[in-house]
Amino acid sequence: MARILFGFAGGIGHLLPMAPIARAAQAAGHIVAVAGRPQHAAEVEALGLEAIPIGSDADEPDARTRLRRLSQRREDLVLREGFARRIARERVTALLPLAERWRPDVLVCDEVDWGGMLAAERLGLPHANVLVLAAGSFARRSVVAEPLAELRADLGLAPDPELAMLDRDLMLSPFPPSFRDPASPLPTTAHAIRPTGIAEATDAERAAWRDDQRDAPVVYVTLGTVFNLESGDLFERIFEGLGGLPLQVVATVGRQLDPAALAEVPDNVRVERYVPQSLLLPRCDAVVCHGGSGSVTGALLHGLPMVVLPMGADQPMNAARCETLGVGRTLDALHATPADIGGALAAVLRDPTYRDAAVRMQAEISSLPDAAHAVRLLEGLLT
Repeated sequence: MARILFGFAGGIGHLLPMAPIARAAQAAGHIVAVAGRPQHAAEVEALGLEAIPIGSDADEPDARTRLRRLSQRREDLVLREGFARRIARERVTALLPLAERWRPDVLVCDEVDWGGMLAAERLGLPHANVLVLAAGSFARRSVVAEPLAELRADLGLAPDPELAMLDRDLMLSPFPPSFRDPASPLPTTAHAIRPTGIAEATDAERAAWRDDQRDAPVVYVTLGTVFNLESGDLFERIFEGLGGLPLQVVATVGRQLDPAALAEVPDNVRVERYVPQSLLLPRCDAVVCHGGSGSVTGALLHGLPMVVLPMGADQPMNAARCETLGVGRTLDALHATPADIGGALAAVLRDPTYRDAAVRMQAEISSLPDAAHAVRLLEGLLT
């Protein structure tokens, strides 16, 4: 029995890829805890895991803001100054004394939890890096090398100009290998594992769900758990574009948004704050989304083609892979008209090659080893 400390530096989208591994480790008899931002403690506990709140909460908007033009420079700045400089320092400062108390045998960090990786190195502990960015070409080493070099020096660690710490021990990739950008190949220490839909419905949610979407194709609309608040009028444009089509639409807008606050919604569009994807996706024929790694992986897990409207972070890279692999169409989220969105979805539903390509990705996912295999790899680090 080992003590395994999981940690994630970002939002809920950084927790979900590692949660199946944490639960599998717990089921295997290991002692497991998850160190994340205080604002996510309840979500960690809802997964049946012990939450250890560390650091400060993210400064997130509480209402929708305008949709901004895609900017790689802006997103690189968030990675470098936000995650690699401020958050990494905050997390390593909190994790070092936590480790003295909790005494982990191994640390499992999300892909951008660089503070967790540095804490493991400072403590002489093995660590695993769980990828959270599906395409793999967003978090470039050249962008984050300088602030991480400064932090290494402050911690008394030897220089690591190649950032070997990222894949020195073990890397776990909960994505289909063919989805990754060939320009960013996985290292030799990487192992692909099967992503799973972990948002299982409660008995109350199953009872409340009305399965009345049967007389037409069903389409799921989501803009994620962060960018839903940075989407301007995109929800309204999507709803207008899909309103005139012969299909049923189920949209989730996030717990922070009140569906009643949206503009008039067409009759064939049902808007909810949240619906467990385990209830919804098996009934769907396509997905309209922002291209977040979790949303794209969820669609492919069920063999569903997509229309993707990327707004930031790694979404443009994921959208590009969807186009290349033939599993969806991409639109400019800032300028797409309702007619553009409706036309793209109609084409995706009409042309069977999109669904066929998505089903091939589904088969690839099904062939991957499960989270229990990841636990065995973690156990191997201890021997």
